[in-house]
Amino acid sequence: MAVGTGRYDGGYSFEGELLLIHLDSGDVVSALPYLREVLGVEWSSETALRLVLTPCDDWENPQAHKQGHAVVVARSDWGAVGQGMIGAEELAALAEPAVQPDHSAEARRILTDLAASAGRQWSVRRRVWAVEGTADGRVLAALDGILAESWLPSGDLQWVVEDEGGGRQLVLASDGASVWANAERRSLRKGKRWETSAPRVARIAVDSGQVLETLSPGVFTVLVAGGQRTILRPLDGRRKQPERLMMFDLDGPVSGPEVGHFDVFNHPFAVRRASRPYVLVGTDPDNPHRDKWVTALDPDGTLRRLFPHSWVPAEHHFGGPAAEIRQSLVYAGAVHHGHGLQPGGAYVVRRSLNGSVQWQHRTDHPATALDTDGHGVYVAYNSGALTALDANDGSVRWHTELEIDGAPTTALSLAVAPQGHLLIGTVDGRILEYPTQP
Repeated sequence: MAVGTGRYDGGYSFEGELLLIHLDSGDVVSALPYLREVLGVEWSSETALRLVLTPCDDWENPQAHKQGHAVVVARSDWGAVGQGMIGAEELAALAEPAVQPDHSAEARRILTDLAASAGRQWSVRRRVWAVEGTADGRVLAALDGILAESWLPSGDLQWVVEDEGGGRQLVLASDGASVWANAERRSLRKGKRWETSAPRVARIAVDSGQVLETLSPGVFTVLVAGGQRTILRPLDGRRKQPERLMMFDLDGPVSGPEVGHFDVFNHPFAVRRASRPYVLVGTDPDNPHRDKWVTALDPDGTLRRLFPHSWVPAEHHFGGPAAEIRQSLVYAGAVHHGHGLQPGGAYVVRRSLNGSVQWQHRTDHPATALDTDGHGVYVAYNSGALTALDANDGSVRWHTELEIDGAPTTALSLAVAPQGHLLIGTVDGRILEYPTQP
């Protein structure tokens, strides 16, 4: 079976794969030599596969979103095709107008029929971006189309707060009875115009799901939590204007210290179990993604530099998930390289608050989520892997590939519940309970 995947990355590249799935064994081969969005796949014969690929990027081609490269690739034995074995020369073709078909209605019909044949009702449930456990055993989650939801220890759904985009962050409020939720807003094309809904940050009662208050920051923000404080960091804005933390946890909205521009590649640094808010701040106002420092917000509202985010001066590191452990920070990231992520280019590192490296663990895949119970550091990767590291020395305690009933999945969110087990939110809309000692 040939499967084409892909998407526009929101910057300028179109990314995706051509997957060849061996139906007898379930083995999967990614056959293209580099990432390309695959718009169309069709077997012309037993030996010929017709592909439609998007252009690589829209950097110099404003028509890239409406074009495709149509090629036919032939193999006498498709079962012998290995990783990246379809050469770039076989994919060379002139770009031409290409229809991007919408198969969603057909896919929904097929899934609805399959569910009905099993006596079940099918409904859409997608990416779980955040999970949190409560002391009484409930599980809170944020996912596509849902700002927040609550599941009882029995496994029954307690309440749901819907949202057009869906929740991306959950932060338990300092009152212990509510949770802050942050929604995503993407620009949608309406005719010849792009429109974006207003930002939504809400505090929700854990017991009832009632929306207690909604903040109106005026710009998109990310939640930053630490100690008893939950503050907002502006996510968009003009780079030449100073961006400041919004401290709604004080007496009304108060303008906090200047933190510079935030972008989703360089500045994510959500620190779990933080004793105070931490943020990544660049030292160059014109290039705020460069020379980032890990900084802490002191009780008096001042921002204090702790150490450079990259401990190798010549390397530029992307931000990632983090957690605080006994006067140190453990965080995941990736090393920038002009040819993409290199082998061993992703990492988890533990550093003292003076910047010294206690240990580092190198991997080939970026982390999607990270948490700790003080003894182990639990890391989920975008490859579908889940790894437990020893918090003291970074050695691997155990490693597994996430599967549900034999089918692989990928964790987007992860939290150590108060009861001691892991809560995992997956890319296919599931919430899993997983032991810390499998």
